[in-house]
Amino acid sequence: MTDQQVAHFTEVFNRNRATLALFSKCSTKDELDVVRDAFFLGMASQLCPNEYEAMRESLITDDTAFDAIASSINTDKGLETTVTAARASPHWLDLVTAVHAVGSAVGSDLDGIWNTLERGRMEWLGAVTAAHPLKVILKEALNKDKNKTERDEVDMKMVYIYALSLSIESLADESEAWRKVVKMKNKANPLQDYNADLWDPRKEEWRPLDLGVQEAAERGGSSFQAAWDA
Repeated sequence: MTDQQVAHFTEVFNRNRATLALFSKCSTKDELDVVRDAFFLGMASQLCPNEYEAMRESLITDDTAFDAIASSINTDKGLETTVTAARASPHWLDLVTAVHAVGSAVGSDLDGIWNTLERGRMEWLGAVTAAHPLKVILKEALNKDKNKTERDEVDMKMVYIYALSLSIESLADESEAWRKVVKMKNKANPLQDYNADLWDPRKEEWRPLDLGVQEAAERGGSSFQAAWDA
C-alpha cells in the first residue's frame, strides 16, 4: 500500500466514524450487529467499488429487497432494513471479505476495533441491567426524603457505583476491597447493615472503584450520570 492509499483509507474510516458511534445507542447484541455491518457497508462503498456495486445491483433487481428498503427510508428501521437486505445478497460475503482485505493491507484490524466497542457496550449494558433494581430502591428513597441533602444523593450514588462494579470483571479486586472497607457482609446487598460513616469517598480504596466504573461507562459509550438519570 502506498502512503496515498493509506491516507485514503484513513479518510474513509473517519467519514464512517459517525456510524461506528451508533454503538452507544444499542441495547442488544442484534442492534450492535446492525451497526457493525452498516459500518462495513459504508467502508465498502468507498474502498471496494466492485464488490459494493455488485451487492447494490443485487438489491435493486430484487423486488422484495428494493421495496423493503424504499419503504423504510427516513424511518427508525431504515438502517436495519438496509443491512438485513445487504446480508441476504449473494455478494455480501465478498463485500465484507474485501473490506477486511483492504484494512489488513494498511494494518488496520477492523474486527479488533469493532470487538472492543462491542465488548465495552455489552459489559456496560450488563452492569446497568444488573444494578437497576437497586437503583430504583435508592432513587425512591431519595424522592421520599423531603429533608434530603446533596450528601444523601452522593451516598446513594456511591452505592450505585459499587453495584455497577460487581458486573465489571476488571473491577473485581476493587469492589472486594471496598466491601471490606465498609464491612459489607453480603457483597450483593450493599444496603444490608449499611453504615453511611464507613462510605467515605475520601478513603483511598474508593477512587480506583469510582474511576473504574466511569471508565467502563465510557467504554460502553455512556456515562455514570446518564445511567443514574435513566
